[in-house]
Amino acid sequence: MADQLIRATAADGGIRAVGAIATRLTDEARRRHELSYVATAALGRTMTSGLLLASSMKRTEARVNIRVKGNGPMGGILVDAGYDGTVRGYVDHPKVELPPNRKGKLDVGGAVGADGYLYVVRDVGYGYPYSSTVELVSGEIGDDIAHYLATSEQTPSALVVGVFVDASGVSAAGGILIQVLPKAARDEALVEKLESRVAGLRGFTPLLQAGKTLPEMFELLLGDMGLAILPERQMLRFHCGCSMDRVLGALTMLGEAELEDMIAKDNGAEATCHFCGEVYRASSDQLRDLILDLRAES
Repeated sequence: MADQLIRATAADGGIRAVGAIATRLTDEARRRHELSYVATAALGRTMTSGLLLASSMKRTEARVNIRVKGNGPMGGILVDAGYDGTVRGYVDHPKVELPPNRKGKLDVGGAVGADGYLYVVRDVGYGYPYSSTVELVSGEIGDDIAHYLATSEQTPSALVVGVFVDASGVSAAGGILIQVLPKAARDEALVEKLESRVAGLRGFTPLLQAGKTLPEMFELLLGDMGLAILPERQMLRFHCGCSMDRVLGALTMLGEAELEDMIAKDNGAEATCHFCGEVYRASSDQLRDLILDLRAES
């Protein structure tokens, strides 16, 4: 099934629901960064969360940055997701692997660490970005993002995200975000009913592996609450805007002396994009051209 995102409402517009399938883009991140199993799960959950958060924004150029910094051995996670359906990201220590947790699942919480912070920056496409910081509650990503929504945006939210990965790669990844908007938040019975439904789910990836589509998952959760699924399906993909031109621009900022040193010692320069793992190599001739440009500007 193609990576995609769909939106829905329920309870006469009092509930907002968004679902995303992110299997292929998570597997692409796994391959690009040579991630361990637990790092794949951590990054996949965070990328899915970023796409779900970005889906509520209004402008095509709007983006959400999520940084997770816990005290676990994997270090930090950084994800950049857009309203346009593109996402990229990386983890500090991609090779870290841990034994399964006591539930027999990948120990994302142990790899990330429960002591730390979640940073979210929303760039709405104009003006200054909005930034929020909350403490981590588990390091499992889903709990932490839901905590951020409840505390920073005062929106009761349920978030279910998951990644299934084995020796053959990622076979299921994605998630569902359900938010109770102010007009329905006062209905305590509705909120309790929704919380019970979400708590009763076996998780996102088991449903996806069982052949359930996103609309069918919405039906399980909201089918008797006036569910209305919007017809538009947005395609999702792993995408990074890095390029050779950007690398050369960054090298120019090092200055003439540093560029001369690179030519003499390394016969060129090499740079790797943190977000996508793409490797760029600049030749000595390209570095000499940069030096000439700097001299022409001085």
